Amino acid sequence: MPIILYSPASPYSAKVRMAADYADIGIEARKVTTSDEPSDLIDANPLGKIPTLVLDDGFSVFDSRAIMQELDRLSGKTLYPRNGDKRRIAERLEAAADGLCDCLLAQIYEKRMRPEEKIHQEWIDMQARKVERSLDWLEENITPVRGKLNGGQFAVAAAMSYMDLRFPDLNWRRGRAKLRRFETRFQEAYPAFDTYKAQA
Repeated sequence: MPIILYSPASPYSAKVRMAADYADIGIEARKVTTSDEPSDLIDANPLGKIPTLVLDDGFSVFDSRAIMQELDRLSGKTLYPRNGDKRRIAERLEAAADGLCDCLLAQIYEKRMRPEEKIHQEWIDMQARKVERSLDWLEENITPVRGKLNGGQFAVAAAMSYMDLRFPDLNWRRGRAKLRRFETRFQEAYPAFDTYKAQA
């Protein structure tokens, strides 16, 4: 059985675990702490980053988007539209949601890893502006939940759960009716969402 090494708080982990569950791919989800540099993670991924997927033959796949593509192959191409134009839209949506998470994490790490007197507020502010622009872009470009879910939609849902976990004061839903509607429809289409949301 393939293994996904993950962290419960990671939105990228939430994305791939939801996708694997939705596509009915049997996996073993194994929680790891990256700062401990555990051997099962380091041996599979020299970067020591999560999520990392280890296949039955020992081949490891890392970077969440690469994992999503592998899950798509394992599931018989169920996670992305077969139509080329629709697939391109789903993949761009995924890239935007992942990039949003990158900007959120950059703020977390700046505050968590530096002494208070060395925190670069201008850097944090720049990342916050990127977040707002990304949310506005998603509001205009989110694909409605109709029929099968796709990789881009899982990425957006994972980003939403991470914002609720780490940025409760962001109030990302305010003024974004399309994203609120997407969240509701996604929850209806995928009731297991609460199980896989980013969590402390």
